[in-house]
Amino acid sequence: MRIATDWKDYELIDCACGEKLERWNRQILIRPDPQVIWKTQKAHRLWAQPCAKYFRSKHGGGEWRVYTRMPGSWQIRYKDLTFNIKTMGFKHTGIFPEQAVNWDMTRELIRSRKGQEVKVLNLFAYTGGATVACLKEGASVVHVDASKGMTNWAKENAKASGVDEGDVRWIVDDCIKFVQREIKRGNRYDIVILDPPSYGRGPRGEVWHIEDSIYEFVALVEQVLSAQPLAIILNSYTTGLSPSVMKYILDETVTKKRGGYALADEIGLPVTQTGGVLPCGATAVWFNESK
Repeated sequence: MRIATDWKDYELIDCACGEKLERWNRQILIRPDPQVIWKTQKAHRLWAQPCAKYFRSKHGGGEWRVYTRMPGSWQIRYKDLTFNIKTMGFKHTGIFPEQAVNWDMTRELIRSRKGQEVKVLNLFAYTGGATVACLKEGASVVHVDASKGMTNWAKENAKASGVDEGDVRWIVDDCIKFVQREIKRGNRYDIVILDPPSYGRGPRGEVWHIEDSIYEFVALVEQVLSAQPLAIILNSYTTGLSPSVMKYILDETVTKKRGGYALADEIGLPVTQTGGVLPCGATAVWFNESK
């Protein structure tokens, strides 16, 4: 497992009985997490003193209950990156902190080109954590997400991190249709990042089910790789897509055509109270190099 250990403004304080106790800078939040199936004692004092807690509804969705005065939005930093955080629907805050391990990896890949231009396509790009990280290294980024609101949030994160004047295109579109058009236009990329949801809808009502669509989509993405690409990075939070399944998909669709190799593993966050690690999804990466 690859573990995001370098955070200072974020901390997973504890997790028990289906919930996470987290610190987002100075704000203490409690959120549900289906991975937390253990029923250990909630001994840490902050379990009883959150700023806000998310309650799921039996009928779907849920709501935040705020217990102390807290800002409508605030910022956290990861190394030289700055992100805007707020409590929003379906328990989200705008950032998945475990993805820091992938931001670091992607930045290393960009640096390996030693100043040469690197073109990045970030698909299902959400609030732009990976986009901001790539812009910090001077890469050219095309950021694609079906949500105009999330794309505007990503622009705010780019501005907060001082990279809003970088070489970036902000695209609100269905990711599959965008990639199909890029193939026809002849546009090619050195790194492609895919962070697809388990289920979603495009701006024109297009329906996405990850298990039904991901194999064909990765095969499509292979066609927008440049002649000398660096990597494809595939993230998943869906339990049905294990790291081994994701690696198999990359090997079948990319490695057999391009060479190189694929690796896959869980990513996670350290738990301060117990010293354990909470798994938070998986990432598979195809690298265009020999092992």
